[in-house]
Amino acid sequence: MPTHVIAPTRSFTQLPNEILRNPRLSSDAVRLLAWHVSLPPGADAPPLSDTARRAGIKTTAFQRAKRELKAEGYVHEWRTQGRRGRWGTFQLVSNVPLTDEEARAVRDGWASPSTEEPAVGGPECPPVGRSPEKTGGTTSLPPHHPLADRGAVVLASVAREERRLRLGRRDIQQLAPLAGEWLERGATLAEVREALTAGLPAQIHSVAGLVRNRLLRKMPEAAPAAPPPVPLLTCAGGCGRVVRGADATATCRECRSTPAADVSGAVEATRRGMAAVREALRGGLGPATAPV
Repeated sequence: MPTHVIAPTRSFTQLPNEILRNPRLSSDAVRLLAWHVSLPPGADAPPLSDTARRAGIKTTAFQRAKRELKAEGYVHEWRTQGRRGRWGTFQLVSNVPLTDEEARAVRDGWASPSTEEPAVGGPECPPVGRSPEKTGGTTSLPPHHPLADRGAVVLASVAREERRLRLGRRDIQQLAPLAGEWLERGATLAEVREALTAGLPAQIHSVAGLVRNRLLRKMPEAAPAAPPPVPLLTCAGGCGRVVRGADATATCRECRSTPAADVSGAVEATRRGMAAVREALRGGLGPATAPV
């Protein structure tokens, strides 16, 4: 069966085929992941539970989908303690599977919650009585890093396949915006991986320096801005159809394929007929038919 696919030029989400074809991911898991990674960069990153509600996924189905995504490495969670001693959950969602080590490297590339000075106590000893007030639930990557959150996941994915390109926490934090810029310019994960891993030297003296050099030197050209849509106009042939055109002379296909003389005669006949109908509706049928 033939398939006709047109690649979108804007407002699209990069979702690897391995997600869509993963037999261990249910349709709810795929929908949850696709919905979450499609959120616009810079928007307040909601917890997965909020995304599930917006996507119409019920509680039981959400819990099952979340377990599937965690088992496949697309979702990672950590319990963290803030300055005031309150515990929360830090979530990392990616469109490529990450090991626990890779996920921690991505997490630590940000202002990790573990850098705060926690109060004494642990999450396994809740206080007796009422549950403490919620402080916003789970937390995704910081919203003020619209490019870096995607770039950090890309760098971790590349390092998983090429261990010589493993980066430390500070290096990921510094290089993630560059990798994210590749994605903003339309590059795929495979293209970034190829640019970073192709023809590596036998000995790498500085992994961060090599990655930075290649990200900058091989950066693809920015995609041209999408042209504005052609405005809708009334067909200049007089048929009354709406067409797209750059100016008032635009005509529809029928008017372009009809000789000009025939078009003008048909237009004139149509105008006379419409005038007669309007006159009849107003009751102007002439003295012979007027009421006495």
